Amino acid sequence: MDLKQKYGKTAVIAGGSEGIGAAFATYLANKGFDLVLIARRYKPLQELAESLENNYNVEITCLTCDLTDRNATREILESLESREVNLLVYNAASSIIGPFIDNTPEQHILIAQSNMITPLNMVHAFGEKMLAKGRGAIILMASLAGFQGSGFLSVYAATKAFIRILAESLWYEWKNSGVDVIACCAGATATTNFKNTEPEKSGFFAPRILDPDEVVSECFKKLGKKPSHITGKGNRVASFIMQNILPRKIAVNTMGTIQKKCIACKFLNLRISSN
Repeated sequence: MDLKQKYGKTAVIAGGSEGIGAAFATYLANKGFDLVLIARRYKPLQELAESLENNYNVEITCLTCDLTDRNATREILESLESREVNLLVYNAASSIIGPFIDNTPEQHILIAQSNMITPLNMVHAFGEKMLAKGRGAIILMASLAGFQGSGFLSVYAATKAFIRILAESLWYEWKNSGVDVIACCAGATATTNFKNTEPEKSGFFAPRILDPDEVVSECFKKLGKKPSHITGKGNRVASFIMQNILPRKIAVNTMGTIQKKCIACKFLNLRISSN
């Protein structure tokens, strides 16, 4: 599929400086897309942009923006002015690993803002214009953590459940409009932030860790074909067992135990962000 011919020439990637976001940027630059990369820190954005411009001869715009800010979408729209956006990838996410009550409501609200409210606003703003033109694509990064309760990762898991259901719902609403929507549901992925936690394999329900490029490649193969997709065969098998074979109680206990091990390995209250 010629993505640029089907959707247009400009893609916005929120959370586009490292990890999966950088892999999306590289994939789309290789397909000839001009990119708008959004993240909090300018330096990694600029370094990635220079590399992509040199390697693929595309135009890259870097926007620094805190996606936990309630005005983030407005700032992005003002920066882009009347520029047409043909493909949106929302990869940014924030999380806190630890007991729910150990963090303030304000901290949880910031996670909800970056993981739910800002993408909701961006999907509405860009999706409306895509629908008017009759073409476009939206990719929302979800997570296996959002398929069941995940103790010590409660707010992040809940927000990822929201984002998956939003994408699946819009896939149905817009499937005959020329606008494709998909929730890309990733498991453990070898991003910089993930590696920094020095993770250990946690038994049967911890399949092979994927590279960001694998996640992105699978996602684009399923875009326009499915409302959501779990990347990685091992993740799909584990998810099937968790959702269809194990009692819900055991599935929730399994996820909670995995996160408890993370805490035991000194990751309590570690701030993780993919943007």
